[in-house]
Amino acid sequence: RNRTQKLPNLIITMKLNVVALAACLWVNVAYTVFAFQPQIPHTHTKAFGMRNTALGMGVDLVTYLRTEWISAALVTNQIPRSFDVCLQLGTEDGRMVNFLPRTMRKLITSSAAADGTIPVSARRQLEQQNIRRGAGLKLEILDQRADDLSGMEDESVDCVVSLLAAQQMVDNGLDWQQSLIEATRVLKPGGRLLFVEQTTVEGFNYLDVVKGLTYVRKGEDDESEEVREPVFEEVGSDPCDLTLVPHIAGVAIKAEDAGLSKEEKDAMEKKKESDVSAERAFMAFERGRKKKKVKKAVAGEGEGEEAIAGK
Repeated sequence: RNRTQKLPNLIITMKLNVVALAACLWVNVAYTVFAFQPQIPHTHTKAFGMRNTALGMGVDLVTYLRTEWISAALVTNQIPRSFDVCLQLGTEDGRMVNFLPRTMRKLITSSAAADGTIPVSARRQLEQQNIRRGAGLKLEILDQRADDLSGMEDESVDCVVSLLAAQQMVDNGLDWQQSLIEATRVLKPGGRLLFVEQTTVEGFNYLDVVKGLTYVRKGEDDESEEVREPVFEEVGSDPCDLTLVPHIAGVAIKAEDAGLSKEEKDAMEKKKESDVSAERAFMAFERGRKKKKVKKAVAGEGEGEEAIAGK
């Protein structure tokens, strides 16, 4: 009987696998057919200065769709509820509004274009998606280059998101590594950098660049040379599978003591130790109270049984 009950589920699973395999084969065949077609030349009208309006995603269709799904999952699941402000590097459309969790309060934009302006289409999409979603997200649409965030204060955002922006910056003449430096500057201690980018950009491994970001610690009296320490205390990543162009997705967490002097770090460590000790003492006190309550309850039951037996 159990086998007959499991048989329909097995058939459904097999059908779903066949459909998924057929879809993958169709996508691969479609890409193979269109990949070797001659490229459509970009037309440029000198009189009006207009370019061809054909869609240009920067990557192939398979890679774009796969990284789009990964980007949505990454942003939705890796932003804590306590975060309020998010900065996007290289804003091109309004998809970030739908990716962010509803607990986010503000989204700040930056541009991967050479002039640092946010396209009119991106502004319209951001506003329309925000109205449709109705999450009460505040949009701060700033015309600023992603590699020059001088208009933003230090440690003013909770998270920075970079989705397929590095190569666009390269194509437009921006410094993508400087954009990461700027991102670490505006990130709060404990803030997160979320990224889905090409594994290699301009010959540099993206993950190695993120891990190699450092800051100059405040000098001490007994230190003759500056001390550089890593900005991110933890970096986790995974390669994006099923993509034709290698991409990587990851999360980097900024150190809580980033930018502090040695004395300030020691004071922070002492405070943490005292907080842990206080927490342990409180837990021990609570356990003692529970034990006393149990003993009183047991004693009360024993007295009641004795009184009944005496009667």
